[in-house]
Order: sequence, then C-alpha cells, then structure tokens
Amino acid sequence: MIKKTLVAAVAAALTLSAAQAFAQNRSQIRIVGSSTVFPFSTAVAEQFGRATKFKTPVVESTGSGGGMKLFCAGVGVEHPDITNASRRIKASEFEKCTKGGITITEVKIGFDGIVLANSKSSPPLELTKKQIYQALAKEVPLGGKMVPNPYKKWSDIDPSLPNARIEVLGPPPTSGTRDAFVELAMEGGARTFDSLKALRKADKKAFKAAAHAIREDGAYVEAGENDNLIVQKLEANPNAIGIFGFSFLDQNADKIQGAAIGGVEPSFENIAAGDYGISRSMYFYVKKEHVGVIPGIAEFVAEFTSEKASGEEGYLTDKGLIPLPAAERKTVRSGATKLAPLTM
Repeated sequence: MIKKTLVAAVAAALTLSAAQAFAQNRSQIRIVGSSTVFPFSTAVAEQFGRATKFKTPVVESTGSGGGMKLFCAGVGVEHPDITNASRRIKASEFEKCTKGGITITEVKIGFDGIVLANSKSSPPLELTKKQIYQALAKEVPLGGKMVPNPYKKWSDIDPSLPNARIEVLGPPPTSGTRDAFVELAMEGGARTFDSLKALRKADKKAFKAAAHAIREDGAYVEAGENDNLIVQKLEANPNAIGIFGFSFLDQNADKIQGAAIGGVEPSFENIAAGDYGISRSMYFYVKKEHVGVIPGIAEFVAEFTSEKASGEEGYLTDKGLIPLPAAERKTVRSGATKLAPLTM
C-alpha cells in the first residue's frame, strides 16, 4: 500500500512539474488563423491585456486553413492555443486534431458577409452569382459543353457590366474566405446552369470540382491573407475588384464600395437578416489541453463571448461583427464557458 501511494505521489509530482515547465516556457496565449476574424480577435486581445492581469495574447493572421494546420499539429508550447476560422472546422481537420490528442471547444462568434468591392472612384457594381461564376470559373458551360473560360471583360458576360478587363484580387486556397466564397458564390452561380444542376444530381464530386475551380489565366489574382493590402490595391487600380470580409469594407467605407449581389447591398442589416446571399458564420477553436497550463485561456474565452464584446452593443460591432441572435449567444457562451468538447 505504501509503495503504491509513493508511486502515485511521484507520478503526480512529475505531472505537476511537467505542467509547470510547460507554463513557464510560454506565458502568453498564442492565436492563429483567419484573416477575417483577425481584427475581432485582436480587439479582444488588446482589451483583455488592458483589463486583466494576463499578458496581451499574440494574434497571427495565417488563414483559416493555415491556422488549423498549426493548431492540429500537437499539444505543447510550440503549438498555438486557439485558432480563428471564417468557416467551420472540416471533418478531416477534426480527425487530425483528435488523433493528435487534442480536445476542441468550438465557439461561434457571429456572422460576416463576403463582399466584392471596388474603388469609390469607379461606378458601383451590381452582380449576380451567375455572373460571378462566369467571371471566375476555370471552365464555363457554353454551347452545350464545358469550355475554358473565354470571358476577358465583364461586358463579355453581360453588356450591362463594365467594359473593363476582369481583374479580381482574392484570397488564396488556405483562406476560409476562399472556402466560403467558392461554396456560397461559385456554387450558387453554377447551380443556375441546367447542365451543372443536372451534374450535381448525378455526380456531386464532379459538380464540386466544376463549381470550385477558379481560373488561372490572370483574371483572378491570389492576393495573400492581408486584406488591408487588397484595399490599397483597389485604391491604386479603379478597374480591379477585391474579395474579402464585410468588416474590411465597413472599416474602409471612405475608400471602397461593395457590390450589390442579386440586388441586395452588403450591409450590416442585410447580413444580420440573412438577406445578403454571400454570408457565413465565424468561429474560434480552443485547445482544451492548454487550458489551465497557458495562463488566461478560459478568461480570454469569457471576454470574447461576453455581451460587452460580441453582443448587439458590443465593441466588436464597431469592427464590423454581425452578432448572433440573443438566444444563440447565450447558448454559445454557456458551451464556451464550460469548454464543452466538440463532437462531429
């Protein structure tokens, strides 16, 4: 009995010392992920650093996919504690995390719209999802078959559109904005064609390949994860169009304007009401194994999900966040506070 007690005490001491060493190696929360969620996460981190005894968390913009890759790589100080995402975690990412011994808590923070914007020195645009697909798809239906995209100018698609070269600055494949854009806008446009609608019924995988493939002939330019850089490029080139989250349009409304999609303007009210056709939910994911080891994670989660941050009158609405409905905010806050594990 004495021997068993001694062994248990030694094991407990080793576990405690390992945890202490873990904590001593890093005293700041490390957050990675979505460039769209980045300004919201940064605002909460700054407020958290000012108002609590904890150090201000370090927030990096790596893109949703890049953030998930870093987050799911393992447990320990060399790996981030939280990752932001402008789309929900994929089943493959969840599986990788789980296999790596990571328990995830999912926190939904609100809504965002994906906008297509141009410089205010140019006429405002009105587009449909069909026109967006025609402008950016690698191959399009024409003459009863799929052909390499022949459209060089917007007016080639529809004479009512600008007589200007198609030049769209958008996010790379690692971006959650890119994932949401192809799913909401490109797939939505593809489904307006009878041939692609039939393909979707017959072979969903083939339809997805046709709907998601973006042209590579220079009309679509991967502009990286820095959405502020896209805004600067739009100012410099009045003929270009940029793709990014509504929050960046909201923060730069003096320089750029968002295109109406299907006759609906990208506004706070229209996104909140579900009327704007290219909108999505935003999330962050917490590594439960780091809670209580890296200081302040639970407290940071509580700050992010508080009414003063993500509520209807919260300081994140000034950054362009569209809050969740009150009842859903309450449910999310409860799950986040309890660090409820995600199951898929």
